[in-house]
Amino acid sequence: MTLKAVLIFVAPLVIGVAALFVGAYGLAPSDVIAALPGGRSAAAASVVRDVRLPRGILAGLGGASLAGSGATLQAVFRNPLVDPFLLGISSGAALGCAIGVGFLPFLPVPLLAFLFGLGAVALTWGLGRGVGGDDRLSMVLAGVVVSALFTALVSLVKVMVDPLRLQSIVFWLMGSFSLANWRHVAIAGTGAAIGLVPMILFRWRLNMLSLGDEEAAGLGIDVRRMRFLFVAATTLAAATAVSVSGVVGWIGLMVPHLVRMATGPDHCRSLPLSIAGGAAFMIAADTLARSLVSWEVPVGIVTALAGAPFFAMIMRRGRSRWAP
Repeated sequence: MTLKAVLIFVAPLVIGVAALFVGAYGLAPSDVIAALPGGRSAAAASVVRDVRLPRGILAGLGGASLAGSGATLQAVFRNPLVDPFLLGISSGAALGCAIGVGFLPFLPVPLLAFLFGLGAVALTWGLGRGVGGDDRLSMVLAGVVVSALFTALVSLVKVMVDPLRLQSIVFWLMGSFSLANWRHVAIAGTGAAIGLVPMILFRWRLNMLSLGDEEAAGLGIDVRRMRFLFVAATTLAAATAVSVSGVVGWIGLMVPHLVRMATGPDHCRSLPLSIAGGAAFMIAADTLARSLVSWEVPVGIVTALAGAPFFAMIMRRGRSRWAP
């Protein structure tokens, strides 16, 4: 294992521990250490154990799910500019949030966001398969159509709700971990485990899929079945992450690019590194978002400010060599 790979793997732990010492509520390093198991400071324990620790873990799980999903979908669709939101996950989850906040406040927003995210992908898959022809192109076009439809429905809900509920919807759409708790960690952890494990176990087949359908079929791969497996796994992981954090973009596009640039295109190596890199990047972005100013900055703004210049750089460099 190269030094770069080792650094990427340990980055989530290092950044996560460092994040415990940073926050709006001032705590001395000794107070943070005292809040660890066996410590005696009740105030510090409440801040660290009930606020900063679950928030850091949730950010790591969300970043890992989005980055792992991005790396997988880029191989499946053989397009380095694909991210988990291509299939309509973000627009579906956004509609679920808007409906929950605006009309169904007695139902948990994460549950509605998750269900609508899955529904959007199911609609994308059905529409893409119904068109026929190139499955990859059909799925991309179907994702664009479904995203546009659900985005329009979100706008319609915004027009219909009162200003107070509208504010809640807008804040959720910008993405934030400010409401993180251990229940959200359990939800995100379950989705990440169920979604990421198949990606990791079958990551060697991503190398074959990235060669093209005919080449993969010639090597004995059932292309449609494997594509469905990977799309289902990425949908579950990404939809779960979005349901507890809101829409946080660019992670699934940017992190896999950075990992491939650093360690090469082999998915047997780059997929686990993308998962670790996504966790580290999201924890760092969230720590920056909650410590930049005295008020909370949605983490989606921070990732967008980092992602837009990165995307511009990729465009200037031209299409990079990324497939094995």
